[in-house]
Amino acid sequence: MHELAVTQNILDICQRHAQQAGAAKIKDINLVIGQFSSIVDDSVQFYWDMIAEGTIAQGAVLHFNRIPGEMTCGACGQVFHPTDRDFLCPACGSNHVRITKGEEFRVESIDVE
Repeated sequence: MHELAVTQNILDICQRHAQQAGAAKIKDINLVIGQFSSIVDDSVQFYWDMIAEGTIAQGAVLHFNRIPGEMTCGACGQVFHPTDRDFLCPACGSNHVRITKGEEFRVESIDVE
């Protein structure tokens, strides 16, 4: 359900920037979403279709750019892309790892008329 609040924030950000640019319509919105973020594309799209209705963003197309997760081992420094099953370092087997990519969530760009 948190996707409703997230989607409302996307709409607010896009409308604010479009209005500052003097745009009459928002056509496309490019979102960057990391693998480890808890955002579900289909849920955002579902809420978008409802809350954008009647705004300058009505009919805007959402483009989801998913960023793969990346981790760095604190024990050996290995940088790796974890599997869904295992977050252990593939080089040394340590579980002392930190996320270095994949938590992103942002509006990357907006196309307007």
